[in-house]
Amino acid sequence: MTVLVTGGAGYIGSHTLVQLLEDNQQVVVIDNLSNASVESLVRVENITGKQITFYQGDVLNKALLQKIFTDHDINAVIHFAGLKAVGESVQQPLRYYENNVTGTLSLCEVMAQFDVKNLVFSSSATVYGDPASLPITEDFPTSATNPYGQSKLMVEHILNDLYRADNSWNIAVLRYFNPVGAHPSGLIGEDPNDIPNNLMPFIAQVAVGKRPSLNVWGNDYDTHDGTGVRDYIHVVDLANGHLKALQKIATKPGLVTYNLGTGNGYSVLDMVQAFEKACGKTLPYTFEPRRAGDIAACYANPSKANAELGWYASHSIDDMTKSTWHWQSNNPNGYNSQ
Repeated sequence: MTVLVTGGAGYIGSHTLVQLLEDNQQVVVIDNLSNASVESLVRVENITGKQITFYQGDVLNKALLQKIFTDHDINAVIHFAGLKAVGESVQQPLRYYENNVTGTLSLCEVMAQFDVKNLVFSSSATVYGDPASLPITEDFPTSATNPYGQSKLMVEHILNDLYRADNSWNIAVLRYFNPVGAHPSGLIGEDPNDIPNNLMPFIAQVAVGKRPSLNVWGNDYDTHDGTGVRDYIHVVDLANGHLKALQKIATKPGLVTYNLGTGNGYSVLDMVQAFEKACGKTLPYTFEPRRAGDIAACYANPSKANAELGWYASHSIDDMTKSTWHWQSNNPNGYNSQ
């Protein structure tokens, strides 16, 4: 099978490429490198001993997409390409809607043109908004508290309408919780281009001395220690979920939606303490006011993915923090370290 991976040079994309290549799939990658490095693809090739066909460009560029589909016999698409920072989305909503929504429209139009109707879509647990209860199952009401989540939810609505209009599509919508960790080789990991928007790379950069301290946004939430609780999932488990989703859409299930999370909630301070254990250092942090668009707690019920995909998250919080430290300590400046 030949799989087009949009945003394949990014954090989750690169780890999924490893899984695809180790499963003997052919991969073609398109990435505009706005928050990624081509070095990640070089390292994926080093890990797997296999080659990647790479196009630098944007899914908004329909002519480039048409060239890719003309030059390669694409069987399925895994669609990661998207902007993903909650805070930034509040400040730049139009940019997020253009990139995440219009980019997906562009991709789906070209897929339909070439009669490629197998899609795995990278969605997010943010589509649940501020959930009324926990853990979250796939049939919970959806809403969004910020433009990033709203853009993911809009795409989900578009894909539902697309399938309703043409049920020859097979679409797996994967609602991620909070991806963390790195490949066990330490060669690939999370490497944000600017100040990290996510907790784990920020903690890691404090631990490696790149940043003086961690800002903890809010310590007055209704949680066990006042800090926000999230379902952190190891990126290798998450990548494996995409392989399972590809296998699922090969059975022609129509449109299916799955939570990819562990079912466990950890607070910001839980993660800091686990990271201190992994790196053997005390990490300084300061409490700051809550961020706009953040919620107190969010964690999954992953039983549907367990039952229907045969997928389970197997990595512990210690695996997550140790692998992140292994990556960051070997690559203090990310992909620019060597």
